[in-house]
Amino acid sequence: MAQTTVYEMVTQRIIEQLEKGIIPWHKPWVGNSAINYKTRKPYRGINPILLPEGGEYLSFLQCKELGGNVKRGEKGHMIVFYKTLQVEDENNLGEQKDIPFLRYSKVFHITQCEGIESKTPPLNVNPDIVPIEKAQTIVDSYCKRVGVKVRHVLGSDRAYYALGSDEITLPDICQFTCAYEYASTSFHEAAHSTGHRSRLNRKVGASSFGSHVYSKEELCAEIASVMLMNKTGIELPETFDNSAAYIGSWLKKLKNDKTFIIAASSQAQKAADMILGVSASESNAAA
Repeated sequence: MAQTTVYEMVTQRIIEQLEKGIIPWHKPWVGNSAINYKTRKPYRGINPILLPEGGEYLSFLQCKELGGNVKRGEKGHMIVFYKTLQVEDENNLGEQKDIPFLRYSKVFHITQCEGIESKTPPLNVNPDIVPIEKAQTIVDSYCKRVGVKVRHVLGSDRAYYALGSDEITLPDICQFTCAYEYASTSFHEAAHSTGHRSRLNRKVGASSFGSHVYSKEELCAEIASVMLMNKTGIELPETFDNSAAYIGSWLKKLKNDKTFIIAASSQAQKAADMILGVSASESNAAA
C-alpha cells in the first residue's frame, strides 16, 4: 500500500473517532508536579513550563531558613509572579488604586539542595517496563542522524521538546502506564523536534501555550505519533483512543474546526517521514 495512503487512512480514522465523541485525554505517565517545598502549593500559570522538571522547589532564603544549603555551583530557575503596587488614582484625586506588576525570583530544585529531606512520597512506578525495540530503534536512529539530544528525568511530570537546546525531555519509562504509551510519547516529542529551523522549519516554540499556532503544532505532533505507531504496527486501541482524545482537546482551541486536522496531517506526514528516514523524493514516489 502506498505510504501516503496509509497516512490518509490514519487521518480519516482520527476524524471518524472525533465525530463519534471521545473520552477525555489521560496523561499516560505518573509524575510529580512542580510545587513549592514550604507551602506545598503547585506552581501555576507559565511557571510549570519555566521550571525544568516536576518536584519540590525552594528559594535560597527558604532553603537557609529550613537549615539547608544550595549546593555550590547550582543555578536557580526563574519563576514569575504578580505583585500589587498602590498608586494615586488620577481619575479620583485623593484615592489610591492597585496596579499589578510582574516580578520574578529564582528557585532551586530539591536535588540542588543539601540538608533538605523530600516530603513527596515515592511514585508508584513499574520498573519492569522496557522499550518496544522497533519504536526505540526508530527514535534512536532519528535522534542520532539529526543530532537531537534526549534525556530522561525520573519523577518528572513533563514530556517536552526544547527548541533552544534541541533536546527532548521525557519522564523515565517506568513512570508510564505501558511501553506503548512511552513509544507514543517519544514519537510525539520527536515529531516536535522535526520543526527545528534546520529541519522542517515549523513555528515550534515561537508562540505562547494554548495559542492558535501552538495548538496546530500539537495537532501536527500527535497526528505524526499516531501515524508512526500505525506504520510500525505497534498501535493499540487504547493508545489510538487516547491520542484521538488529545487531538480533540487541542481541536477545541481551534473551535472544533476539523479542517485543521487535514492541514496538520500534511505537516505530520513530513515529520513522520523525517523520523523514519524517508526522503521527500521517496515519499512522493510512494504517493
